[in-house]
Amino acid sequence: MRSILPVLTVIAAICGIWYLAAVRMNATWVYDQAAREGREVMLVDLVAETLTQERPVLPAPHQVVKGLWDGVAGQKITSKRSLVYHGWVTLSATLLGFAMGSVAGILLAVGIVYNRAMDLSVMPWAIASQTIPILAIAPMIIVVLNSLGVTGILPKAIISAYLSFFPVVVGMVKGLRSPDAMQLDLLRTYSATGAQTFGKLRLPSSMPYLFASLKVGVAASLVGTIVGELPTGAVAGLGSRLLSGSYYGQTVQIWAALFAAAAVAAGLVGLIGWIERATLKRMGMVR
Repeated sequence: MRSILPVLTVIAAICGIWYLAAVRMNATWVYDQAAREGREVMLVDLVAETLTQERPVLPAPHQVVKGLWDGVAGQKITSKRSLVYHGWVTLSATLLGFAMGSVAGILLAVGIVYNRAMDLSVMPWAIASQTIPILAIAPMIIVVLNSLGVTGILPKAIISAYLSFFPVVVGMVKGLRSPDAMQLDLLRTYSATGAQTFGKLRLPSSMPYLFASLKVGVAASLVGTIVGELPTGAVAGLGSRLLSGSYYGQTVQIWAALFAAAAVAAGLVGLIGWIERATLKRMGMVR
Protein backbone atom coordinates (compact mmCIF):
# COMPACT_ATOMS: atom_id res chain seq x y z
CA MET A 1 0.00 0.00 0.00
CA ARG A 2 2.86 2.37 0.82
CA SER A 3 4.35 1.84 -2.63
CA ILE A 4 1.03 2.45 -4.38
CA LEU A 5 0.00 5.57 -2.42
CA PRO A 6 2.68 7.90 -3.87
CA VAL A 7 1.79 6.77 -7.38
CA LEU A 8 -1.93 7.37 -6.79
CA THR A 9 -1.14 10.78 -5.29
CA VAL A 10 0.83 11.83 -8.37
CA ILE A 11 -1.90 10.54 -10.70
CA ALA A 12 -4.57 12.42 -8.72
CA ALA A 13 -2.52 15.63 -8.87
CA ILE A 14 -2.01 15.28 -12.63
CA CYS A 15 -5.71 14.64 -13.19
CA GLY A 16 -6.64 17.66 -11.05
CA ILE A 17 -4.31 19.95 -13.01
CA TRP A 18 -5.56 18.41 -16.25
CA TYR A 19 -9.21 19.12 -15.38
CA LEU A 20 -8.40 22.72 -14.44
CA ALA A 21 -6.51 23.19 -17.70
CA ALA A 22 -9.40 21.67 -19.67
CA VAL A 23 -11.88 24.09 -18.10
CA ARG A 24 -9.59 27.04 -18.74
CA MET A 25 -8.74 26.17 -22.36
CA ASN A 26 -12.28 25.17 -23.37
CA ALA A 27 -13.96 28.16 -21.69
CA THR A 28 -13.55 30.48 -24.70
CA TRP A 29 -15.91 28.40 -26.81
CA VAL A 30 -18.52 28.33 -24.02
CA TYR A 31 -18.40 32.11 -23.59
CA ASP A 32 -18.65 32.63 -27.36
CA GLN A 33 -21.70 30.40 -27.58
CA ALA A 34 -23.31 32.15 -24.60
CA ALA A 35 -22.69 35.56 -26.18
CA ARG A 36 -24.40 34.45 -29.39
CA GLU A 37 -27.38 33.17 -27.42
CA GLY A 38 -27.50 36.21 -25.16
CA ARG A 39 -27.22 34.34 -21.88
CA GLU A 40 -24.95 34.45 -18.86
CA VAL A 41 -22.70 31.56 -17.93
CA MET A 42 -22.66 30.39 -14.33
CA LEU A 43 -19.61 28.62 -12.93
CA VAL A 44 -21.44 25.29 -12.70
CA ASP A 45 -22.59 25.58 -16.31
CA LEU A 46 -19.10 26.60 -17.39
CA VAL A 47 -17.52 23.52 -15.82
CA ALA A 48 -20.19 21.19 -17.19
CA GLU A 49 -19.98 22.55 -20.74
CA THR A 50 -16.20 22.70 -20.93
CA LEU A 51 -15.90 19.05 -19.89
CA THR A 52 -18.48 17.70 -22.34
CA GLN A 53 -17.57 19.40 -25.62
CA GLU A 54 -17.50 17.18 -28.69
CA ARG A 55 -14.34 18.78 -30.08
CA PRO A 56 -12.58 20.40 -27.13
CA VAL A 57 -9.28 22.19 -27.36
CA LEU A 58 -8.07 20.02 -24.49
CA PRO A 59 -10.12 16.87 -23.76
CA ALA A 60 -10.77 16.08 -20.11
CA PRO A 61 -9.33 12.85 -18.67
CA HIS A 62 -12.72 11.08 -18.67
CA GLN A 63 -13.18 11.93 -22.36
CA VAL A 64 -9.80 10.41 -23.21
CA VAL A 65 -10.61 7.30 -21.16
CA LYS A 66 -13.93 6.98 -23.01
CA GLY A 67 -12.14 7.41 -26.35
CA LEU A 68 -9.71 4.66 -25.38
CA TRP A 69 -12.51 2.37 -24.26
CA ASP A 70 -14.50 2.95 -27.44
CA GLY A 71 -11.39 2.36 -29.56
CA VAL A 72 -10.33 -0.82 -27.76
CA ALA A 73 -13.50 -2.51 -26.52
CA GLY A 74 -16.19 -0.70 -28.49
CA GLN A 75 -15.05 -1.89 -31.92
CA LYS A 76 -14.22 -5.18 -33.59
CA ILE A 77 -10.45 -5.59 -33.71
CA THR A 78 -10.66 -5.78 -37.51
CA SER A 79 -12.50 -2.46 -37.72
CA LYS A 80 -10.63 0.51 -39.18
CA ARG A 81 -11.79 2.47 -36.12
CA SER A 82 -10.31 0.00 -33.65
CA LEU A 83 -7.21 1.09 -31.75
CA VAL A 84 -6.27 -2.58 -31.45
CA TYR A 85 -6.13 -2.86 -35.24
CA HIS A 86 -4.13 0.34 -35.64
CA GLY A 87 -1.93 -0.55 -32.68
CA TRP A 88 -1.03 -3.89 -34.26
CA VAL A 89 -0.08 -2.20 -37.55
CA THR A 90 2.25 0.16 -35.69
CA LEU A 91 3.54 -2.60 -33.42
CA SER A 92 4.49 -4.88 -36.31
CA ALA A 93 6.58 -2.16 -37.97
CA THR A 94 8.08 -1.24 -34.60
CA LEU A 95 9.19 -4.80 -33.85
CA LEU A 96 10.75 -5.20 -37.29
CA GLY A 97 12.54 -1.87 -37.05
CA PHE A 98 13.65 -2.57 -33.48
CA ALA A 99 15.08 -5.95 -34.51
CA MET A 100 16.92 -4.37 -37.44
CA GLY A 101 18.24 -1.50 -35.34
CA SER A 102 19.30 -3.75 -32.46
CA VAL A 103 21.20 -6.18 -34.69
CA ALA A 104 22.89 -3.30 -36.52
CA GLY A 105 23.73 -1.61 -33.23
CA ILE A 106 25.25 -4.74 -31.68
CA LEU A 107 27.34 -5.51 -34.79
CA LEU A 108 28.57 -1.93 -35.00
CA ALA A 109 29.44 -1.95 -31.30
CA VAL A 110 31.51 -5.12 -31.68
CA GLY A 111 33.32 -3.60 -34.64
CA ILE A 112 33.97 -0.35 -32.76
CA VAL A 113 35.41 -2.18 -29.75
CA TYR A 114 37.66 -4.52 -31.75
CA ASN A 115 38.66 -2.22 -34.61
CA ARG A 116 40.29 1.12 -33.94
CA ALA A 117 39.56 2.40 -37.45
CA MET A 118 35.82 1.82 -36.90
CA ASP A 119 36.06 3.45 -33.49
CA LEU A 120 37.53 6.60 -35.02
CA SER A 121 35.29 6.66 -38.09
CA VAL A 122 31.93 4.98 -37.41
CA MET A 123 31.24 6.30 -33.91
CA PRO A 124 31.40 10.01 -34.88
CA TRP A 125 29.09 9.35 -37.82
CA ALA A 126 26.67 7.46 -35.58
CA ILE A 127 26.58 10.44 -33.21
CA ALA A 128 26.18 12.91 -36.07
CA SER A 129 23.29 10.91 -37.53
CA GLN A 130 21.22 11.60 -34.42
CA THR A 131 21.51 15.37 -34.87
CA ILE A 132 19.30 15.21 -37.98
CA PRO A 133 15.62 15.75 -37.03
CA ILE A 134 13.63 12.62 -37.78
CA LEU A 135 10.73 14.75 -39.04
CA ALA A 136 13.03 16.08 -41.77
CA ILE A 137 14.61 12.80 -42.81
CA ALA A 138 11.50 10.57 -42.66
CA PRO A 139 9.79 12.01 -45.79
CA MET A 140 13.09 11.76 -47.67
CA ILE A 141 13.44 8.08 -46.78
CA ILE A 142 9.82 7.39 -47.77
CA VAL A 143 10.19 9.15 -51.14
CA VAL A 144 13.48 7.46 -52.00
CA LEU A 145 12.25 3.98 -51.07
CA ASN A 146 8.95 4.50 -52.92
CA SER A 147 10.91 5.45 -56.05
CA LEU A 148 12.74 2.14 -55.70
CA GLY A 149 9.46 0.27 -55.37
CA VAL A 150 9.84 -0.39 -51.65
CA THR A 151 6.50 0.19 -49.92
CA GLY A 152 4.47 -1.21 -47.05
CA ILE A 153 5.96 -1.96 -43.67
CA LEU A 154 9.65 -1.78 -44.64
CA PRO A 155 10.03 2.02 -45.03
CA LYS A 156 8.48 2.57 -41.59
CA ALA A 157 10.70 -0.15 -40.13
CA ILE A 158 13.82 1.51 -41.57
CA ILE A 159 12.87 4.84 -39.97
CA SER A 160 12.20 2.96 -36.75
CA ALA A 161 15.60 1.25 -36.95
CA TYR A 162 17.26 4.62 -37.60
CA LEU A 163 16.14 5.86 -34.18
CA SER A 164 16.67 2.63 -32.26
CA PHE A 165 20.19 1.62 -33.34
CA PHE A 166 22.03 4.51 -31.67
CA PRO A 167 21.13 3.73 -28.02
CA VAL A 168 22.10 0.11 -28.64
CA VAL A 169 25.46 1.11 -30.14
CA VAL A 170 26.31 3.39 -27.23
CA GLY A 171 25.15 0.96 -24.54
CA MET A 172 26.81 -2.06 -26.10
CA VAL A 173 30.14 -0.24 -26.60
CA LYS A 174 30.07 0.81 -22.95
CA GLY A 175 29.21 -2.73 -21.87
CA LEU A 176 31.86 -4.45 -23.98
CA ARG A 177 34.48 -2.09 -22.58
CA SER A 178 33.30 -2.49 -18.97
CA PRO A 179 35.75 -5.32 -17.99
CA ASP A 180 38.82 -3.83 -16.33
CA ALA A 181 42.46 -4.50 -17.24
CA MET A 182 42.92 -7.04 -14.45
CA GLN A 183 40.15 -9.24 -15.79
CA LEU A 184 41.51 -9.05 -19.32
CA ASP A 185 45.04 -9.82 -18.12
CA LEU A 186 43.76 -12.84 -16.22
CA LEU A 187 42.29 -14.31 -19.40
CA ARG A 188 45.54 -13.64 -21.24
CA THR A 189 47.43 -15.67 -18.62
CA TYR A 190 45.05 -18.53 -19.43
CA SER A 191 45.94 -18.10 -23.15
CA ALA A 192 42.32 -17.28 -23.95
CA THR A 193 41.64 -16.42 -27.58
CA GLY A 194 39.83 -13.27 -28.65
CA ALA A 195 36.64 -15.24 -29.20
CA GLN A 196 36.89 -16.80 -25.75
CA THR A 197 37.49 -13.41 -24.16
CA PHE A 198 34.46 -12.05 -25.97
CA GLY A 199 32.18 -14.96 -25.09
CA LYS A 200 33.26 -15.48 -21.48
CA LEU A 201 33.98 -11.92 -20.33
CA ARG A 202 33.03 -9.04 -22.58
CA LEU A 203 29.61 -10.29 -23.70
CA PRO A 204 28.36 -11.33 -20.22
CA SER A 205 29.62 -8.04 -18.76
CA SER A 206 27.71 -6.09 -21.41
CA MET A 207 24.29 -7.61 -20.66
CA PRO A 208 23.09 -5.01 -18.11
CA TYR A 209 24.17 -2.21 -20.46
CA LEU A 210 22.56 -3.92 -23.45
CA PHE A 211 19.17 -4.34 -21.81
CA ALA A 212 19.19 -0.76 -20.53
CA SER A 213 19.86 0.49 -24.06
CA LEU A 214 17.22 -1.86 -25.53
CA LYS A 215 14.59 -0.26 -23.30
CA VAL A 216 15.49 3.15 -24.66
CA GLY A 217 15.77 1.79 -28.19
CA VAL A 218 12.34 0.15 -28.27
CA ALA A 219 10.64 3.36 -27.15
CA ALA A 220 12.54 5.32 -29.79
CA SER A 221 11.61 2.65 -32.32
CA LEU A 222 7.91 3.19 -31.66
CA VAL A 223 8.34 6.94 -32.10
CA GLY A 224 10.12 6.33 -35.39
CA THR A 225 7.30 4.13 -36.66
CA ILE A 226 4.64 6.70 -35.82
CA VAL A 227 6.68 9.47 -37.44
CA GLY A 228 7.12 7.25 -40.49
CA GLU A 229 3.35 6.86 -40.78
CA LEU A 230 2.70 10.61 -40.87
CA PRO A 231 4.23 11.69 -44.22
CA THR A 232 2.86 8.65 -46.07
CA GLY A 233 -0.79 9.49 -45.50
CA ALA A 234 -1.14 6.03 -44.00
CA VAL A 235 -4.64 4.62 -43.59
CA ALA A 236 -3.61 2.27 -40.80
CA GLY A 237 -1.50 2.65 -37.69
CA LEU A 238 -1.56 4.93 -34.67
CA GLY A 239 0.13 7.61 -36.77
CA SER A 240 -2.82 7.54 -39.16
CA ARG A 241 -5.21 8.01 -36.23
CA LEU A 242 -3.22 11.06 -35.15
CA LEU A 243 -3.25 12.38 -38.70
CA SER A 244 -6.98 11.87 -39.31
CA GLY A 245 -7.79 13.34 -35.91
CA SER A 246 -5.81 16.49 -36.73
CA TYR A 247 -7.51 16.78 -40.14
CA TYR A 248 -11.03 16.70 -38.70
CA GLY A 249 -10.38 18.38 -35.37
CA GLN A 250 -11.07 15.20 -33.39
CA THR A 251 -8.91 16.01 -30.39
CA VAL A 252 -10.30 13.14 -28.33
CA GLN A 253 -9.20 10.73 -31.06
CA ILE A 254 -5.72 12.29 -31.07
CA TRP A 255 -5.32 11.95 -27.33
CA ALA A 256 -6.70 8.40 -27.32
CA ALA A 257 -4.16 7.42 -29.99
CA LEU A 258 -1.37 9.08 -27.97
CA PHE A 259 -2.29 7.14 -24.85
CA ALA A 260 -2.59 3.94 -26.88
CA ALA A 261 0.94 4.53 -28.19
CA ALA A 262 2.15 5.14 -24.63
CA ALA A 263 0.54 1.87 -23.53
CA VAL A 264 2.24 -0.02 -26.36
CA ALA A 265 5.60 1.52 -25.43
CA ALA A 266 5.12 0.68 -21.76
CA GLY A 267 4.24 -2.91 -22.67
CA LEU A 268 7.35 -3.29 -24.84
CA VAL A 269 9.63 -1.79 -22.19
CA GLY A 270 8.03 -4.05 -19.57
CA LEU A 271 8.57 -7.10 -21.78
CA ILE A 272 12.25 -6.27 -22.21
CA GLY A 273 12.51 -5.72 -18.46
CA TRP A 274 11.03 -9.18 -17.84
CA ILE A 275 13.49 -10.75 -20.31
CA GLU A 276 16.32 -8.83 -18.63
CA ARG A 277 15.46 -10.15 -15.17
CA ALA A 278 15.14 -13.71 -16.45
CA THR A 279 18.43 -13.49 -18.36
CA LEU A 280 20.45 -11.88 -15.58
CA LYS A 281 19.01 -14.30 -13.05
CA ARG A 282 20.02 -17.19 -15.30
CA MET A 283 23.53 -15.72 -15.48
CA GLY A 284 23.68 -15.33 -11.71
CA MET A 285 23.86 -11.52 -11.82
CA VAL A 286 20.66 -10.99 -9.81
CA ARG A 287 18.78 -13.08 -7.29
